[in-house]
Amino acid sequence: MSNVVVGILGLITIVAIVVTLFRSKTQPAIAFIVFPAILGLILVIAGRYSFANLATMIKSGFSSTGPTAALFVFSVLYFGIMTDAGMFDVIIGKLMKLVGDNVIGVAVVTAIIALVGHLDGGGASTFCIVVPAMLPVYKRMHMRPTTLLRIAVLAMGVLNLMPWAGPTMRAASVLGIEAGSLWQTLLPIQIFGIVLSLAHAVLAGFQEKRRGAGLHGKLAQTEGVIEMEEQVQEQKENELARPKLFIFNVLLTLAVIAMLIWDVFPSYVPFMLGLSLALFVNYGLSAKMHKKLINLHAGPALMMCSTLMGAAVLMGILTTSLGADGKAIGAKVMELPADAIPSVVRCLAGIVSDILPAALGQHLPLIIGILSVPLALAFDTDSYFYGMLPVMIGIGQAFGVNALPIAVAMVVCRNCATFISPMVPATLLGTGLAEVDIKDHIKASFLYVWGFSILCMIFAAIVGIMPL
Repeated sequence: MSNVVVGILGLITIVAIVVTLFRSKTQPAIAFIVFPAILGLILVIAGRYSFANLATMIKSGFSSTGPTAALFVFSVLYFGIMTDAGMFDVIIGKLMKLVGDNVIGVAVVTAIIALVGHLDGGGASTFCIVVPAMLPVYKRMHMRPTTLLRIAVLAMGVLNLMPWAGPTMRAASVLGIEAGSLWQTLLPIQIFGIVLSLAHAVLAGFQEKRRGAGLHGKLAQTEGVIEMEEQVQEQKENELARPKLFIFNVLLTLAVIAMLIWDVFPSYVPFMLGLSLALFVNYGLSAKMHKKLINLHAGPALMMCSTLMGAAVLMGILTTSLGADGKAIGAKVMELPADAIPSVVRCLAGIVSDILPAALGQHLPLIIGILSVPLALAFDTDSYFYGMLPVMIGIGQAFGVNALPIAVAMVVCRNCATFISPMVPATLLGTGLAEVDIKDHIKASFLYVWGFSILCMIFAAIVGIMPL
């Protein structure tokens, strides 16, 4: 079976997954398992792989997502217990006094928290900071959680241009330059993007206000203020609440976040430690109580974890190449050995590269920038930068296009879409924490993200960083 056919089958698989999710035919975990499994079976029957090869590829997918699965479980449990203990009730009360009935203020605060929280470049840690803090406020203000995610991912995409963030580092390594040097080129675009993300937050606030959001807006009147006040009173009387331990819980949460930013330990370790301390300090040495609390939040944790495990199958079958010895070769390897079997995504990248140059030539950076957001739904970060970027640079050289503008287009525009891609595990974490289906997140954010990326690209062209 030729690489072109494999790439086409991969594209069909991705489209099938997206269509199935958008039509709400099944849960993401099932779609992530079934369609790649069908693809894998076809490739085995066609003689491209053996079943042993397929097993190796799936194991490779799990090895890359295993730590994130642990993060999913323990972060959900930790924030669930912090909610039970009443920590967020106090924080919400303070925030509500600060913003009052100002829907636009809530939206702007969300963007600011996302911008500051993403200074470390970690998508998972930023979602763990932004979503648990702001989601209760959005619920109280009758604002949509999809709006919360959209504001957050646009701000995070801009901050993801920092030199220590994954995409910039990957692109710099392909170019053979220092990440800091590439970042200096990207800095004007990043500043423009920060301003644009705050402007988008204001726009999102107006949109929510127009549909009746706010403490006393139309939506609040429809749902009933009395009912809301009764729910607040029930929360205050919650037997699990520990208001006297508020300071401890805040300090513990800050310590967990600090450990995430410190980035010495795997990201799941801070939540493991935080969960253990939270249980012992808030609820004493009671196995029965600990079991009760964990069971309360086991459902969401299991759902999120199963989604990521399904994504591991998807990632393994689509992004893993095989060496002649049958060993897995990850997407981080830019140049495969001559006798290696390229992954499905590498074959898809080859098709894209074959289609683009004939008609586009000198305008390659511009076209790549325009296509980056849709392509983000099909490529994980490693495959995009280590697999496609070198190919695009080679094509550009044939037309006399420098490598830097191509890299800038791919970094800037792909960054905007990083956290709407189901191929990025942190996206699944964010949607899980926000209690939003991945399809709803993509529907609500895709066009905004695409437009945002095009505006950034136009700005880059205006200031001379990218050719038109």
